[in-house]
Amino acid sequence: MTTIILNHQPYDGTDVTWNALRLAQTLYKNNEKVNIFLMNDAVDLARNKMLKPDSYDYDLVDMLKSMYENGINLQVCGTCNARCGILKNEAYFDESISSTMQKLSEWVLQSDKVLTF
Repeated sequence: MTTIILNHQPYDGTDVTWNALRLAQTLYKNNEKVNIFLMNDAVDLARNKMLKPDSYDYDLVDMLKSMYENGINLQVCGTCNARCGILKNEAYFDESISSTMQKLSEWVLQSDKVLTF
């Protein structure tokens, strides 16, 4: 099992988030169980109101939703909802993904690999 922790604002002018999602997809396609945990400014990735800037080729929110719907585990820091991102206090696209440090710590302990972006 691999747990990937994302921290960066999704559309920050780099490909950090896009590359993390691409890696998660590829691992999953190669039969790896994948957990994605969003915290800090990365929580905007789980908000429907996060819009893709014209300068980006890929809609990262749609990409994450598709991965989640296809079986990749997703949890998002509940505390960060009100504290982080440019869309503070906006709902996540699925209430059930709001999570805690306890869940992240369980994933870390169960995982063979933990990657941070």
